[in-house]
Amino acid sequence: MKILLLIAAIIATVVAIALFVRGALTIVRTIMSGTASPDRLGPVGPRLAAAVTEVLSHRRFRARRLVSAAHWVVMVSFVLLVPTLAMAYVQIVQPTAELPLIGGWVVWQWLLELFSVGGLIAIAVLFAVRLGHPSDPDDADRARDWRSRFFGSTRWQAFFVEAVIAGVLICVLAMHSLTSALLARSPQTAAEGGWVHFPLTYGFGRLFWDASPAALETGIAVFATAKILISMAWLAVVGLGTTMSVAWHRFLGAVNVYARRELDGRPALGAAAPMLVDGKPFDIRELDDLSEDAVFGVGSIDQFGWKSLLDFASCSECGRCQDLCPAWNTGKPLSPKLFTIALRDQAAAAAHSLDVFAALRSSGAAGSSERPGRDAALVPEVISPDVLWSCTTCGACVDQCPVDIEHVDHIIDLRRHQVMVESEFPDEFAGLFSNLDGKGNPWGLPPRERLGWAAGLEFPVPVLGVDVTNADEVDHLLWVGCAGAYDEKGKKTTRAVAELLHLAGVKFAVLGQSETCCGDAARRAGNEATYQGLAVQNIETFAEYGVNKIVVTCAHCLNSLGREYGQLGGGYQVEHHTVVLNRLIREGRLNVVAPPEAERTPITYHDPCYLGRHNGEYDAPRALLASLQEAELVEMDHHGAESMCCGGGGARMWAEESLGTRISASRLDEAEAVGAATVATACPFCSIMLGDAAAGRTDAPAVTDVAHLVLAGVKRGLDHPTKSSRTES
Repeated sequence: MKILLLIAAIIATVVAIALFVRGALTIVRTIMSGTASPDRLGPVGPRLAAAVTEVLSHRRFRARRLVSAAHWVVMVSFVLLVPTLAMAYVQIVQPTAELPLIGGWVVWQWLLELFSVGGLIAIAVLFAVRLGHPSDPDDADRARDWRSRFFGSTRWQAFFVEAVIAGVLICVLAMHSLTSALLARSPQTAAEGGWVHFPLTYGFGRLFWDASPAALETGIAVFATAKILISMAWLAVVGLGTTMSVAWHRFLGAVNVYARRELDGRPALGAAAPMLVDGKPFDIRELDDLSEDAVFGVGSIDQFGWKSLLDFASCSECGRCQDLCPAWNTGKPLSPKLFTIALRDQAAAAAHSLDVFAALRSSGAAGSSERPGRDAALVPEVISPDVLWSCTTCGACVDQCPVDIEHVDHIIDLRRHQVMVESEFPDEFAGLFSNLDGKGNPWGLPPRERLGWAAGLEFPVPVLGVDVTNADEVDHLLWVGCAGAYDEKGKKTTRAVAELLHLAGVKFAVLGQSETCCGDAARRAGNEATYQGLAVQNIETFAEYGVNKIVVTCAHCLNSLGREYGQLGGGYQVEHHTVVLNRLIREGRLNVVAPPEAERTPITYHDPCYLGRHNGEYDAPRALLASLQEAELVEMDHHGAESMCCGGGGARMWAEESLGTRISASRLDEAEAVGAATVATACPFCSIMLGDAAAGRTDAPAVTDVAHLVLAGVKRGLDHPTKSSRTES
């Protein structure tokens, strides 16, 4: 019988490995069919260290501690099972055989048993999590189940993968139980106590002490064979399903993390990835050197870089990206998960699973073609235009992804092709692009009005090139930005910051008419040429006046000047006004006094995506609010790294929001739900979007920039110089 079991195991192994290798080679060929992805393989040391750290720490699971722990235990169990699987072939004919060197080591035996039992418990937890998020997309006509982050994930694949591991773990524990019973007759084992080598299965093994050695050996051989057959079934199914990324991510995920964009382990946020043309970053100053057939952005699946194709193949369909996407959660067709899966299946030339197909159709995310060819235009045949243009580039998807998929970069690449090659984009963007190209600002107002915000100030505002020759004569350049110069809410914030800098004795100057838009909206909308034209102009202006230290009031300007201009040769020390004001208060250069107790009201803080998630600044604005002692800060359900977008990013501030609920309205609902009388923020885009949402409501919270609250506190200190925030606290 043992020989027959061994033959069956060997035949199953040969077939399964052949199918798995065939599937792996298919995936590798698909990934390598992509274009160049420069600088993604080295330097090896830092990349490898960052990848190992992230995989072992599971730090990207921070918001779901139970799931993180369960997934980590299953991951380790999966790795530990590999050497035991190799020994299973020997144990069919020699049941008491052990791994060389470590097989009889007590530490190894304890680890194996602990992780086998722990793995079963962890899998039960993961099953419960999935079952606790009901999702039935088979009916394409029904409304989406917004509660489920697994909506659109291929359910049977996830359950199959976990069930296989559970089956193998059960076989391991059964073999240990039978082995402990078989060895119980050994004098050495009896002297040591069987529980020493079988700490968790010894008790079960006692149930079989009356069985004959032959029966026990046969049982071990049967479970060893079962372990092999179950494992080989997994390999075969996965090998046949090259788009079964919920399984393949166990191998591809670590590679994807290794090849991430940021060497220091950060997600692909902040600066957008450069637009590659002929494998090199596009530079508008070298436009004349490009070949006539140069391709801008990504129009077909073969134009993606190999790292992008690896991204798509690595998706675990966990739905964390979908769970926090502001577009998806306000009724728009964009799900970062479905977007990635659609591109994964297109790259593999594979049909969608029923779950994916139904989810794409019912959400309005499906492309115009049900069977797009390999050369199909990704937009609109694979990806619906409504999906592409619904993105606010908030980065929640990227921040949440445990395998470092770079969703925002892929969306921007598709937008670049639509704008620069196809000239297909929302109608409102035509005016935006025209204003940026002609007037240097999204509002289309003349440059001479850029200093209008300073009218009526009680102190002069020096202008570089007019009142100040060189930036070395001042502490900072105050970058006003387009919203700060032209929007009424933005102008008030600029005035507040200028007054605070003046009161603190900080020397600053502005560029006045020499300033032009930072280009954020153009770049996020896909118009890389307009962005670079604006950026190069600003870089040349900075060089002319020796600008290095810059203070900004706009989170988008912070990101562009501080994180993106370096791609074009400009490197500057750029600080957000909340950081600077917080430092001035700590240094005692600004004295903030809280309002009287009777005037204090609940305040909530809205994290701007491009200040918090993209640039990691969550503390400075909250420290400012704490120094004001207006009231205890009440946090919204989504705050910090999980904050919800205002809806204005990704150039969406200049496009009509006609699908679903307005993102700004949904965000304001969260503020009202916690009883906030004031919504403080730190970006003019957020002030504009949330302010517009509040304007149509009765008794809505007031929306204001943190700088206004700080200025009010400082003015109270000037009126009552003996008081301070410290003496009242």
